[in-house]
Amino acid sequence: MKQVLKDLRSGRTMVADVPVPVPGPGMVLVRNVASLVSVGTERMVVSFAEKSLLGKAQSRPDLVRQVWEKARREGVLTALEAALNRLNQPIALGYSSAGIVEQVGEGINDLRLGDAVACAGGGYAVHAEYVVVPRLLVTPLPEGVDFESGAFVTLGAIALHGFRLAEPQIGEYVAVIGLGVLGLLTMQLARANGCEALGIDINPWRVEKARSLGLQACLRSEAETFATAFTQGRGFDAVIICADTSANDPVHLAGRLARDRGRVVAVGAVGLELPRKLYYEKELAFMVSRSYGPGRYDPNYEERGQDYPYGYVRWTEGRNLEAVARLIGEGRLTVKPLITHRFPIEAAEQAYALITAKNAPPSLGVLITYPQVEEPSLTRRIVLPRSVVNLSPTGKVRLGVLGAGNYATAVFLPNLRSLPEVEKVGIVSANGLHARRAAEKFGFAYAGSDETEIWNDDAINAVAILTRHQHHARQVESALRAGKHVFCEKPLAIHWDEIERIESLLQLEGMPLLTVGFNRRYAPLAQRLKAFFEPRAQPMHIYYRVNAGYLPLTHWLHDPQQGGGRIVGEGCHFIDFLVFLVGTMPIRVWGKALPDQGVYCEDNATLVFEFPDGSIGVVSYLANGDKAYPKEHVEVFCEGKVAELEDFRSLQLVANGRRQTFRHRLRQDKGHRGLLEAFVNAITVTGVPPIPYEQIIGVAKATLTARESLRTQRPVEIA
Repeated sequence: MKQVLKDLRSGRTMVADVPVPVPGPGMVLVRNVASLVSVGTERMVVSFAEKSLLGKAQSRPDLVRQVWEKARREGVLTALEAALNRLNQPIALGYSSAGIVEQVGEGINDLRLGDAVACAGGGYAVHAEYVVVPRLLVTPLPEGVDFESGAFVTLGAIALHGFRLAEPQIGEYVAVIGLGVLGLLTMQLARANGCEALGIDINPWRVEKARSLGLQACLRSEAETFATAFTQGRGFDAVIICADTSANDPVHLAGRLARDRGRVVAVGAVGLELPRKLYYEKELAFMVSRSYGPGRYDPNYEERGQDYPYGYVRWTEGRNLEAVARLIGEGRLTVKPLITHRFPIEAAEQAYALITAKNAPPSLGVLITYPQVEEPSLTRRIVLPRSVVNLSPTGKVRLGVLGAGNYATAVFLPNLRSLPEVEKVGIVSANGLHARRAAEKFGFAYAGSDETEIWNDDAINAVAILTRHQHHARQVESALRAGKHVFCEKPLAIHWDEIERIESLLQLEGMPLLTVGFNRRYAPLAQRLKAFFEPRAQPMHIYYRVNAGYLPLTHWLHDPQQGGGRIVGEGCHFIDFLVFLVGTMPIRVWGKALPDQGVYCEDNATLVFEFPDGSIGVVSYLANGDKAYPKEHVEVFCEGKVAELEDFRSLQLVANGRRQTFRHRLRQDKGHRGLLEAFVNAITVTGVPPIPYEQIIGVAKATLTARESLRTQRPVEIA
């Protein structure tokens, strides 16, 4: 299928071929008929992308600070590579579309194939021939509403939510500043609600467009004089700002137009430096509208389909979408006259050239249209123009990859580049877009969106699983049963039954090799640290402090069904490092955590592990620190020796009164490449797992046991 993308690094808008996405549980696959370009929001994204690297830095100093802090902690080259990787990720443009339901995911029973629907959401209702959208961001189109009109439903919901926040009453005076699509929709909503509305804009063409719709409007230069006559000198009860400008003039004008104790709502992206004297003297209420309504940016609502109770939250974003579709169907919201341009998907670049050009003709509703065929093809595999995979050489790792997110593109795939034993066959991601980009950048033969492509491909003999945590165990099982070696990014599993199933599989004769991404044990400084204490006859004391940093409670890693929590999802790394240094599995763990207080989620914890030889390992995982401070610090005491490892950039070894220091000045080396080399060597040469299975399975069990100890507040034996 074709999809419109923006390359952040070059600024180029392009139409690319990507695999058709697969709808997961609670998701809907829609074949787009029309999608609406947001002249305001998308123009800002496009303008940012088209800036030089210096221009991007000047416009986003907050991101520059993040890169600088990362450079201090992890090295200049590590930070630079991470920043450039982010810029190399293509952005999917668009968030408002309409089309036909082609497939529904598990759990959806109120939509049928062939239903006409409107779709919403950045990253979901994008400019593409097919889109996968969460159920609560899809609303059926009433009979008589065509797809071009349906493409306006999302922007209508944004206008409706902003209008609701102004709390208008029948007969009140409402001013709308900015007469783009949002402003004109807002004015129609005010009229439908029995309000007296006046539109204001600096553009004469838009003022005339409003008047042609039977709406009252004036130029910005006439606004204050016009408003006095319009309200008989009383001022507006509500002022809704729909302009798109970084200037503060709209909020200044709103303050002058509003009546005493009036209400001002900012819907558009405008400067927010309020004139205190004016707002204070009138005691004005000011509010910034958040997109489509309650539920927006809440992953429980949007991604997991947990709707808010109707009696408590009457107007969610989904119900606002439904209301706008109904208003269009009833003729109380007119959108057809707002359409000024139509471009087929193949010519989408011209649409963005139009909305960003300085001397372009006036535009409002810019639509992208899609070819309609009687029997659409759901192509979920795109073959890239490169040489065919050669199956003849023995001793090769012919790799398929599941997942093309940040870890895959910033860490895993770059470390494969100089491994000649690896043939990169196919890469798959859920939406297909990131797989397409990764395949092109790193030289895979094809990109796809359906994981069964990997299981069924005889050209693949090894699989890298780089997906979200809830998929790991299932995909490990599928890969092993398909006869493919497996590299699974941590954690191996997030539930006990998953561990037990994998453990049983590994005991079967002839099973392929499995390893987990416990890369730290392969870091050069970690290897040197371990060798420093060998051989030993006495137990060790190891302290591993992790300044993990705060993660919002809405993050998927906290979700017990998706991420398993931070201790399971990331803490396993540090537990494995204890096992690596001691050389055996712990037998008991005692965990204590700070109170969450509604801010944290079991991510300020100290875990004490006891080992059979008397060694003690302590992991302090903390989310309540400052990210400017180093993330990882390890201290080891044993037999009159001391070792101190800081962020895998410096190592101090102290023995017999002498101190040795080893440093990586320009970059961290956490062992990612070392582990990959060991994995490849295991497949092509030794046939021995890089990490012993008893340690892979043991660390998984120790991690879940540690979580149990945190919750019971008592020591727990590790199975």
